[in-house]
Amino acid sequence: MGKIARIGLAQINCTVGDLNGNCRKILDYVEKARDQEVDLVLFPELTITGYPPEDLLLKPKFIQDNIAVLKEIAKSVTETVAVIGFVDRKRGGVYNSAAVISEGAIKGIYCKMRLPNYAVFDEKRYFTPGKNPLVFLLDRLAFGVTICEDIWLPGGPAAAQAKYGARLICNINASPYHAGKMRLREEIMRRQAMDNGVVIAYTNLVGGQDELVFDGQSMVMGPDGTILARAQAFKEDLLVFDLPLPAEAGLRSTKKLITVKDAIHGNKGGPGSPRLVPPLRAAEEVYEALVLGLRDYVHKNGFKKVVVGLSGGVDSALVAVLAADALGKENVVCVFMPSRYSSETSRTDARALTENVDVRLIEIPIEKVYEAYLDTLASAFSGLEPEITEENLQARIRGNILMALSNKFGWLVLTTGNKSEMSVGYATLYGDMAGGFAVIKDVPKTLVYRICRYRNSLGKAIPESTLTRAPSAELKPDQKDTDTLPPYEVLDPILKAYVEEDKDLAKIVAAGYEDEVVRRVIRMVDLSEYKRRQSPPGIRITPKAFGKDRRMPITNRYKG
Repeated sequence: MGKIARIGLAQINCTVGDLNGNCRKILDYVEKARDQEVDLVLFPELTITGYPPEDLLLKPKFIQDNIAVLKEIAKSVTETVAVIGFVDRKRGGVYNSAAVISEGAIKGIYCKMRLPNYAVFDEKRYFTPGKNPLVFLLDRLAFGVTICEDIWLPGGPAAAQAKYGARLICNINASPYHAGKMRLREEIMRRQAMDNGVVIAYTNLVGGQDELVFDGQSMVMGPDGTILARAQAFKEDLLVFDLPLPAEAGLRSTKKLITVKDAIHGNKGGPGSPRLVPPLRAAEEVYEALVLGLRDYVHKNGFKKVVVGLSGGVDSALVAVLAADALGKENVVCVFMPSRYSSETSRTDARALTENVDVRLIEIPIEKVYEAYLDTLASAFSGLEPEITEENLQARIRGNILMALSNKFGWLVLTTGNKSEMSVGYATLYGDMAGGFAVIKDVPKTLVYRICRYRNSLGKAIPESTLTRAPSAELKPDQKDTDTLPPYEVLDPILKAYVEEDKDLAKIVAAGYEDEVVRRVIRMVDLSEYKRRQSPPGIRITPKAFGKDRRMPITNRYKG
């Protein structure tokens, strides 16, 4: 067997702004790579700063500090070549960059050429685009370095690097997750690999950052479009694969060439067959994204325990189980707060769920507080019939109780509203919307049920009656969600078309939905923007989530 270059893809979980912590993790993985005789190890986009650093990039000292950390890292990278994402500053510009480090020195710096400015990305606000598609030489292996968006469209720096003679394109990423994203990435990498006749080493960030979750799933794509290796999903990993060195470098141009190391060691032991982790199933993938996003939000923000208002319904049940899986059962407290309208089935289901997942349950009835509110407001409401105001009082009492527990014990309140409810405003401001993190804010109701079924397939958690009885807020007698909303099987596709696909009334009606129903749904979505603007952040799992993705004006008279 001829000489090989061993490539490592280090998908690590960075924390935005934790320059020293990220530095320690980088050096730890450099050490792991060296132990496995890796010649070239790739780290994700903006590894040192974490992604996205947002307006930290407007602080000159932040950029200065991240460059200082890079220089310290370089001193420790001696035997292995490392590609590390950081923020560079030169000639008046700030650049999303990758440093190629070897033998204790920074050998070259590539600056991202294509800056995304759509969906959750806002890079043109901060960065200047690079101009040089550099090629690096490691022994006889010519490789190009690109950063995320550089490779998402045909042509670009990868094509230029291949033209110069690069056999390997190292693409470092902070590509946030949404359902189905992995299949999209694979098609893009396949097209680039086949169009340019190169191997692509795609390294992705992993971890939660506010609303975003990064899923890892780093991979190696062969020039024939075959996936040669794939790392784990939603977990830190070091994916190692061997690439035979060509008989000669085969360079077609030396104009943009930087030599990083003259020779690498042959006669390696170890990996042999590359690791190819199978992709996750759809519901499993979303569940793992929610678990990771919740765990990282809680831990990275300094919390240990969370509290969940448990209603006996499906949404709060899912949030409670997610919390137990993410944080450990000992760090989850559930609170059941019955009113005069709470059913015995809700109480039974709440107790059964907490027993199934072995989390603490506190019961705090709200009837006396509710009566006090009604008595206090009686004169002001004199002559008026009870309606939604009295319903919302119950939700706001519950929100107050949860926030009191949060204040007293330092628990983070997890809200339980789903995307269907958040879309149409079927939630109470300062009530069930009160809290610190909205775990399933971007999960449509119909998907909530599928995820619950998946979780129950792993072990009994959510009671069957919770999954089969009609959804109800239980704020008035015999209440059902369908009293206010279309059935979720009808509502969710309309919301997907209007919110995520930006389709207008006519197009949605043409797809087979009743005109009156569509008009009502659109009106509810538009009128609820002010509510959503005041809701906690939540985990993004669809291609267009409220917040970072969909930014609509509250004051808005357009009706399309």
